[in-house]
Amino acid sequence: MWVRRVWVRRWQSRTGFDKIDLYTRGTFHSLAWISIVTQVLLSVTRPVRHSGAPAALIVLTVLTAVAQGVCAAPLIARSVESYLGRRAPEWRLPVLAAALMFANAAGLLALGAYTGPETFPELQLALGAVVVPFLTSLILLVPVWLSFLAVVLLSAALAGGVALTGAGWPFVLGTFFGVGFGGGLAVVTVRLSAWTLGVMLKLRDAQDVETRLAVAEERLRFGRDMHDVLGRNLAVIALKSELAVELAQRGKPAAVDQMIEVQRIARVSQQEVRDVVRGYREADLRTELVGAQGVLRAAGIECTVHGDGGPLPAPVQSALGWAVREAATNVLRHGDPRRCVIRLDASRDDVRLVVENDGVSADTAVVSGGGSGLDGLRERLDAVDGRLEAGPVDDGLFRLTATVPLASSSAPSPSAPSPSAPSPVSVVTATESAPALLEER
Repeated sequence: MWVRRVWVRRWQSRTGFDKIDLYTRGTFHSLAWISIVTQVLLSVTRPVRHSGAPAALIVLTVLTAVAQGVCAAPLIARSVESYLGRRAPEWRLPVLAAALMFANAAGLLALGAYTGPETFPELQLALGAVVVPFLTSLILLVPVWLSFLAVVLLSAALAGGVALTGAGWPFVLGTFFGVGFGGGLAVVTVRLSAWTLGVMLKLRDAQDVETRLAVAEERLRFGRDMHDVLGRNLAVIALKSELAVELAQRGKPAAVDQMIEVQRIARVSQQEVRDVVRGYREADLRTELVGAQGVLRAAGIECTVHGDGGPLPAPVQSALGWAVREAATNVLRHGDPRRCVIRLDASRDDVRLVVENDGVSADTAVVSGGGSGLDGLRERLDAVDGRLEAGPVDDGLFRLTATVPLASSSAPSPSAPSPSAPSPVSVVTATESAPALLEER
């Protein structure tokens, strides 16, 4: 039971691509080892043991089959990497695998010669299984047409070997078509599975590119915010400094007042820059909803937003905006979600934000209990008498619910001026100073 839980947790902690990658590679290795076990079992059946074949030949055939499986394990892994373009093809190991395959086939044909086709009809199945480990890797290293050509040549070679054992033409033709059908089926199955894995790898790379582009876009937005803060205030400072110079040249005492105002604006600008850099800027709810939807879609997650809450007090907008940002971060970082739904419902008494996503992993429960991001979010909601609930729910979903009462948050709370809007005092003073400067000139 404990081992089962560990495997289940490991499986759930993998991403979608990692699951497909593990399943595909496991299928290739399983296909090779199933054929090896089939050969071993058919090599020690009763007709073979009572055929007069030397025990050394039986043991050598079995050991050759096992050696073929041992060689196929790293060869299949390297062939998959070569097919995905992660490493250059290597041909020394495939040559060794081909030699083991022919040695194994020679052992089976020798056993068939001792038993005879009539008493050992399973020889066709054994010969069909002997080519599977080598073909599984060869299919990933060469073009499809060359794989089918190799299947035809191997079928003809094994059918000729069966003919040398004294089998009749029906048995020889059955061997040819049986090995050819099994090999062709292996070519189609392995090639399609590898092609699917390659497509999934390209999709994952495309999603990574989209995610990086979303991050780059967020950085550009941050740069625009810095430009708005510094550009606007520096323009005011330049205007007031020019006015102070003009007044000082004319001996006007008002130049001192203008320089005091320049000093005040510089300090406000310094604080606004700190707010932007440290991330303490008031979050706009609608902007965060649009941003969360864009980032999640860029990461390949279907995101739907219902409602915008309508006109809300500034403290409530800020608190819920931070809730949307934190929820989107958790969706990206934890689990393997495919869908996310964001609902915002406002009533006369309160406003409620619900963020729900699937793809809950074993680590999500830990995040809901002790995540530092959620702890900080609770502190922000406490400032507006709000409450936060987060954790896994039924049907493998994770739900974050933030509820803020409107009665206690209707009164505006003092806060630092938002860097996205000009400071009222700065704008009024600047507009009043411009005519004075023109009049003095």
